[in-house]
Amino acid sequence: MQTPAPFEYERATSVEGAIAALERLGSDARIIAGGHSLLPMMKLRLASPEYLIDINDLAELAYIREQDGEIRIGAMTRHVDLLKSELLARRFPLFRDAETVIADPVVRNRGTIGGSLCQADAAEDLSAVCSAAKAQVVIRGAEGERVVGMEDFHVGPFMTAVGAGEILTEVRLRMRRGAGSGHEKVERRAGDWAIAAASAALWVDGGTIDDVGIALSAVGVTTIHLTRAEELLRGKPPSDELFAQAGVIASEDCSPSADGRGPIDYKRHLAGVLTQRALRRSAARALSEEA
Repeated sequence: MQTPAPFEYERATSVEGAIAALERLGSDARIIAGGHSLLPMMKLRLASPEYLIDINDLAELAYIREQDGEIRIGAMTRHVDLLKSELLARRFPLFRDAETVIADPVVRNRGTIGGSLCQADAAEDLSAVCSAAKAQVVIRGAEGERVVGMEDFHVGPFMTAVGAGEILTEVRLRMRRGAGSGHEKVERRAGDWAIAAASAALWVDGGTIDDVGIALSAVGVTTIHLTRAEELLRGKPPSDELFAQAGVIASEDCSPSADGRGPIDYKRHLAGVLTQRALRRSAARALSEEA
């Protein structure tokens, strides 16, 4: 049986207490919430923190609410609550699309959106979802808080903009008219990591695409933000032909590796097909909302 290296454990009772503990303990400390990403890495000795700071008691970070023209999601919000949220299903349905195919009920009942984003695993669904939805995240430390766009949040494989002594506290989604979004995924079996997945969000105004976000999971060393495909779509009416062109770009701009889930050409093909599907689903929802 694989077991983690020895570590000390501390349970935080407030956000300020968690930040103080991180400052006191330094770089050898890690935050733990659901633990479904960190604990397996610790068992494999891929991560060996000397201290774990448990933030499961921080109910102040578990919420989904509408405020100042945004949907705000606390970092401790569980997957199951994202799945059940009628507000998200109405405004950003790609969250529900993704949550129905993330892992299994055990993981969804314990895992959190903050933990998923901070793990920065390229195969993880919510990073692509938040990138496509043009989310911003709030990072808090002893000096205060800062707001970072998803394009700047993931800085490398398993690396984020969250610095030493800081924690992610909130995800923000700006609500706009004419919005539609969707998430598409292919996996070997239910609950598995993706072979490939695509998230898309469109904002349609007057029959043309005013803004768009597209991101891919599991076909590169980080979540892939398809800026070239987005530039192609802006200012044009939604169409299957246009989405097919975006799919070609997705196949070209991803960088998958061959593994037990499939060869490179297969994954590139999936990236293109899933991008088209996500865009078609997003467009149907956006045009329905605009009408």
